[in-house]
Amino acid sequence: MPVKVLIMEKNELRFRIVGESHTALQMLRERLNNHKNIDYANYFPGHPELDDPEFFIRTKGKVSVEKLLKEIVQDISKDFSAVSL
Repeated sequence: MPVKVLIMEKNELRFRIVGESHTALQMLRERLNNHKNIDYANYFPGHPELDDPEFFIRTKGKVSVEKLLKEIVQDISKDFSAVSL
């Protein structure tokens, strides 16, 4: 999943996710907003045929937004790797 970073500051990150569906983005947004160190997280789909979705994350205090995002993505990945049919 290619990611284009648009803005990265201490506690804010804005990026575009290339070719991703609403399903994955909704899951990521939900996990982020349920985390105690997230102040705000949301994505904006833009035009369905012209724009890649843009995600915005802001953390509380001095928490690194990059570190927190990686942690949550790893947790989601672990949840899916535990699925068995």
